[in-house]
Amino acid sequence: MGSTDSKLNFRKAVIQLTTKTQPVEATDDAFWDQFWADTTTTVQDVFALVPAAEIRAVREESPSNLATLCYKAVEKLVQGAESGCPSEKEKQVVLNCCRILTRILPYIFEDQDWRGFFWSTVPGAGRAGTDELDDDEGARPLAESLLLAIADLLFCPDFTVHSHKRGPDSVESMQSIDSCEYIWEAGVGFAQSPPLNYIHDLNRTELLRLLLTCFSEAMYLPPSSDNTILNPWVTFFCSTENRHALPLFTSLLNVVCAYDPVGYGIPYNHLLFSDYREQLVEQAVQILIVTLEHDGGIPHPPASPSSIEEQESTGPENLFVNYLSRIHREEDFDFVLKGLARLLTNPLTQTYLPNSTKKIQFHQELLVLFWKLCDFNKKFLFFVLKSSDVLDILVPILYYLNDARADQSRVGLMHIGVFILLLLSGERNFGVRLNKPYSLHVPMDIPVFTGTHADLLIVVFHKIITTGHQRLQPLFDCLLTIIVNVSPYLKSLSMVAANKLLHLLEAFSTTWFLFSAAQNHHLVFFLLEAFNNIIQYQFDGNCNLVYAIIRKRNVFHQLANLPSDPSSIQKALQRKKKSPDVISRTSSQETVSMEGSHPAVPAEPGTLKASLVAMPGIDKLTEKSQVSEDGTMVSVPKTDSPNAVHPDQSAVTGTSDTESNSGRDNEDVFYTEAEMERRRLSSASSTSFWAPTPDWVLSWKCKLPLQTIMRLLQVLVPQVEKICIDKGLTDESEILKFLQHGTLVGLLPVPHPILIRKYQANAGTAMWFRTYMWGVVYLR
Repeated sequence: MGSTDSKLNFRKAVIQLTTKTQPVEATDDAFWDQFWADTTTTVQDVFALVPAAEIRAVREESPSNLATLCYKAVEKLVQGAESGCPSEKEKQVVLNCCRILTRILPYIFEDQDWRGFFWSTVPGAGRAGTDELDDDEGARPLAESLLLAIADLLFCPDFTVHSHKRGPDSVESMQSIDSCEYIWEAGVGFAQSPPLNYIHDLNRTELLRLLLTCFSEAMYLPPSSDNTILNPWVTFFCSTENRHALPLFTSLLNVVCAYDPVGYGIPYNHLLFSDYREQLVEQAVQILIVTLEHDGGIPHPPASPSSIEEQESTGPENLFVNYLSRIHREEDFDFVLKGLARLLTNPLTQTYLPNSTKKIQFHQELLVLFWKLCDFNKKFLFFVLKSSDVLDILVPILYYLNDARADQSRVGLMHIGVFILLLLSGERNFGVRLNKPYSLHVPMDIPVFTGTHADLLIVVFHKIITTGHQRLQPLFDCLLTIIVNVSPYLKSLSMVAANKLLHLLEAFSTTWFLFSAAQNHHLVFFLLEAFNNIIQYQFDGNCNLVYAIIRKRNVFHQLANLPSDPSSIQKALQRKKKSPDVISRTSSQETVSMEGSHPAVPAEPGTLKASLVAMPGIDKLTEKSQVSEDGTMVSVPKTDSPNAVHPDQSAVTGTSDTESNSGRDNEDVFYTEAEMERRRLSSASSTSFWAPTPDWVLSWKCKLPLQTIMRLLQVLVPQVEKICIDKGLTDESEILKFLQHGTLVGLLPVPHPILIRKYQANAGTAMWFRTYMWGVVYLR
């Protein structure tokens, strides 16, 4: 019966908080202890017994009671951190305070009048009952006391870590403990793997959940145009004020990367006992992605030569970022990469017994973590690309992209996947690695092909473009940029992939598509650039692509002879109204897709309509580099275009034609429905204002890079036709054999320099990542 009684007491106390007209004195321990004295409360109990409406009522009607409850709960945590919770009762009090704060904090963050509360010093708080603290300690803001107590409690022997006590009489003092000896898991910088203890895992999970709740204040702030505002909770927690920063960062990273969800390989074992480690891993990866933020939200400017030394020695203020950027041992990189690859591949594993293996749900957080590793630690990025291990990251990403392409609620996942591939594609090694044969059979609904990882990438990208939903259109530029970046290194495309690329060219080069929006022609430029790279640099192994180009030669001839007179433009736009059956990239909201596509799956009911901020256009996302003779990259200066101000003239400007200088920067990525509607109305007025003109068409038509392909067709088409006539052939294999041994040496124009568009971070992407990340964490 005891437990029901104590729950009644707890509930009674909650009701009294709202109904007592007089503030309850902070010293009235008998009253306050009812909130944390119970030994049988669970997280679920606390959430059930403290309804949202009542928390809001206390906040409005008895604010001083809410304030006292918060600081009394923090005070209990501080006391627990000091004593090390030697008794079971003390451990229970700490857990109960933890749960109450986790429950209440969001209601404090949602009210702007309360936002400063945790950062103010509460008179007497932190000192009540513990007078031996010196005054400056007592005057810490509540937030700092809370964060330091959580950090201490995460390394509390017999509560969250194994005790190292030598004998029954020795005591481990919380003040003198060296937490580096208590790291939770072997891996980076730590060799011993402590025995699993599910009670410790559960306690760590509760403390991390409270920590994440503290950090979540960022979700309640109005999105600021100023990206330099850092999260004060994160800033303090990851500063030198937190003496456990290094061991905690290491513990979190190691727990995530060492986790093996399949466990000991026993089928169905995850159904027999709940996996406490999984909950811990999920909280750990969320804490990592939230704490690893750029100082000021944007990367540092390159240091001037004089300050490089100092910067090297100090590095970022945020210690988590600092430690992450300094990992350098090969075996550490290997441990991290293998761990992330294992977890990302987990949902793809097919087993013969249904439900027999556990499938993790936090792959989006893992992708953000992988992104941050590459972003903050360039040595890690190079390590990833040094061997074909990068393919163990690529395949799961392609799986997720293919899987999420028609689900509007997962548009954020599509973006993070594409960003990672864009980042990787800026490095030559990525293109080279793609030549490895693809022999795995991951369950994907894509055409069967025999070929390399490059073929897999092209087939999946084709599927995304042709059967994804409307909101992915801003990503088309990124997808084709990735293909262009890797194209100079692709040794031999399969026939399936070659046909997919030509199908895209065919779709993107119809007149109605080219004339229906100011930026659409960029896609044709990207594809032509990819074809030119392959023909110029990898002609020998690519007879399939050459054959596909010969078969579809009319597409290139039509492009070369694209009409630009007013009546042809009108006719093309009329045709558009009649048959919207090819990929649409206009700002209109009509749903059009290629034939054979699946309609987009609507978002699941109850999923948050996450409002991701707009994504910058491809020219803001990337920076051009030219590959010189010796394979090194040289940055290409941006040409400032005089007319960039007028969106309607965007295509007449001086920059290269695959880059946009205009309205693409603010393309909708993921807004709430109301916001989409508002933008649609406002953009309707501005888009109707743009219309294709003969001058506009001529301005870019003359730059279409068709010379190489036209020369190839001029040389090869007569030869192929002759073979067919002479041998009465209709057999592909003979023609392919001929093309395989053919050569165009000396016949093609001089090879152009290879142009790579490398991802570059900017304030827009930093902001996008922050909103995406909190959207993911919030949905959990």
